[in-house]
Amino acid sequence: MCLAVACTVQQVCRVTRKHQCRVKKACDGAVCVQQTKIAAVVVTAQKIFFWNEFSMLTRLRTFSLLGIDAVPVDVETDISSLGNPRPVIVGLPDATVRESIYRINRAVENSGFRFPEEPIVINLAPAELPKEAASFDLPMALGVLLASRQFTMDDEYQCAVVGELALDGSTRPVRGVLSMALAAVAEGVRTLLVPEANAVEAAVVEELDVIAVSSLSQAVQFLSGELPQEPQPSQLDLFFEKYAVYDEDYSDVRGQEMAKRALTVAAAGGHNVLMVGPPGSGKTMLAKRLPSILPELTPSESLETTRVYSALGLLSQGVPLLATRPFRAPHHTISEAGLVGGGSVPRPGEMSLANHGVLFLDELPEFQRRTLEVLRQPLEEQSVTISRASGTMQFPAQMMLVAAMNPCPCGFRNDPRRECHCSVPQIERYTARLSGPLIDRIDIQIEVPAVAYRELQYGPAGMSSAEMREKVVTARKIQHCRFLRSSIGCNARMNSRMLREYCRLNDDGHRILELAMTEMALSARAHDRILRVARTIADLDASESIETSHLLEATQYRMLDRQLWA
Repeated sequence: MCLAVACTVQQVCRVTRKHQCRVKKACDGAVCVQQTKIAAVVVTAQKIFFWNEFSMLTRLRTFSLLGIDAVPVDVETDISSLGNPRPVIVGLPDATVRESIYRINRAVENSGFRFPEEPIVINLAPAELPKEAASFDLPMALGVLLASRQFTMDDEYQCAVVGELALDGSTRPVRGVLSMALAAVAEGVRTLLVPEANAVEAAVVEELDVIAVSSLSQAVQFLSGELPQEPQPSQLDLFFEKYAVYDEDYSDVRGQEMAKRALTVAAAGGHNVLMVGPPGSGKTMLAKRLPSILPELTPSESLETTRVYSALGLLSQGVPLLATRPFRAPHHTISEAGLVGGGSVPRPGEMSLANHGVLFLDELPEFQRRTLEVLRQPLEEQSVTISRASGTMQFPAQMMLVAAMNPCPCGFRNDPRRECHCSVPQIERYTARLSGPLIDRIDIQIEVPAVAYRELQYGPAGMSSAEMREKVVTARKIQHCRFLRSSIGCNARMNSRMLREYCRLNDDGHRILELAMTEMALSARAHDRILRVARTIADLDASESIETSHLLEATQYRMLDRQLWA
């Protein structure tokens, strides 16, 4: 017995010379050791043995939002007797994630479980990826319960978990669940546990079994097999039938048939539009109804745009997808980052929120000039690229730009009913707020005059949105067949090679375009945009070639540009 104790003493106390026991032989051959030292060593040895048996490492899968994309993250939880007695979260967590340990503590206790008093280390891998938002609460809480052996589960790596926890253990919705569901499918995950409020959104991804959980205890019961639960149904078809309806209609607009014609051309070819007219002439009404004549939003377009809204937390409760084309109208005090995206942690801006829809900039000259200039590159590339020291992010921006402005500071220049009191220098300063390169990127520039009383009260209703959309859809089908082997979908995106192939002119057309460029001092960019608009007008007439009338109409849509800025 004494010999066994002496061996234990030698094995344990070999770690440090300071506490090494002194052993001496007695006359009867037994080993005598100081009794207090023996007791301390034995207790220490038993404690280390007990916690090595108790210690357990677990790993759960979750996702972190990076821009509008979701990246996989492993939540590794280790509980042992060694280390810092306070729980530690490592892996570049932000303040929200670091504070989550307090939410998890109370959520675990209030759900009827025990939060371990022993040292806990939670690692969020990969370590070099910054972790933000509260979506790690639920997977970390489950990791703690697994590591402390308060429940067990099979095949834990085929299941992913996201969700925020309240102090009472209930779940709260998180941002970016749609992107996380798409990333889960890409990573081969079969089941995704999400808060109940996010279940309809995640169920859009039909290749994934989405389990809605309302509390931490429900998540434990499902993962342990105590409470079987059916996945959330998708029901995408029913959703589109219910919500794909526009409240606005062009039949409400009286006396602006020329403007309606220009907007029909714009919608058919995906062209940018600038409307100039006095206050109250109907510019905003015309712009708001433009999404109602665009082709119906396809599932892939809806998915791409909804990801942006989901990442920013802008989806309405119970609405998993956008069923109508978005219409965004930011105020003229918006910042550059608010318009195109940005920030220390890059987030999408209004251009991305208007993806596959309409971005309306009312009172265009009132925007800061520098803010407007950042539109130039995204308008050409149909995407926004934001570079930071930590990396580069790209956000979609395939939208139509519709802008409106007054012809002068007072707004009544060329209005026969009211006199303009603006001086020439005032008008020049007002119009100089818009740069030539930005105006060149707007294909169609039209005048929207004031409507007379008789036309407003007794005039015919004019074309409705349904009639205008029918023409637009017909023209878009022609363009779809034309660009079937390319990645573009409308005439406004044609490159120089396509212009030479699809926009050939006859001799009369060449003379008209040459005269227009000489008299109006148009740039090469404006030349290309005239050809694109002419091609769209020809498509509306179901014409294979661009006729003289098509080119003349397209040229007229640029005349307002040079009348104002010359």
